[in-house]
Amino acid sequence: MRPRTQARPRPQAVLTQRGAALAIARTFAYMRGSQTKRPGGRTDVAKITYIEHNGTEHVVDVPNGLTVMEGARDNGIPGIEADCGGACACSTCHVYVHPDWTDKLPPVESMEEDMLDFAYQPDPKRSRLTCQLKVSDALDGLVVQMPEKQI
Repeated sequence: MRPRTQARPRPQAVLTQRGAALAIARTFAYMRGSQTKRPGGRTDVAKITYIEHNGTEHVVDVPNGLTVMEGARDNGIPGIEADCGGACACSTCHVYVHPDWTDKLPPVESMEEDMLDFAYQPDPKRSRLTCQLKVSDALDGLVVQMPEKQI
């Protein structure tokens, strides 16, 4: 009786495994926020700085297309509760935008303005709901500070 030999993978299977491994590696690189430059110097992520009320800073890369709230949620940033999941139906993702950024953001729409009335100590010039701030290349470098508490 001849000893059994281990079957060698067929070349097509090897290519498929390599392709899958590359796809997984690219996905994890994207999730980690690797900044792949696109034409015109744009990237697929924006660097957002979240500052807790106690001063602790969290600088994270948030993929374009998400909201600033989703970036905080996905990266475990404390201080943004987002009870309504981003439906602009509460004020638990309230932040104070750094003064350098207040004029660079899109204007507050009426629904967000109504919800800000329920926020903890809103600032008429700096308060925003992070669920209403869509991340794009234009927000690269944005700095937001969380209030003492969310209500």
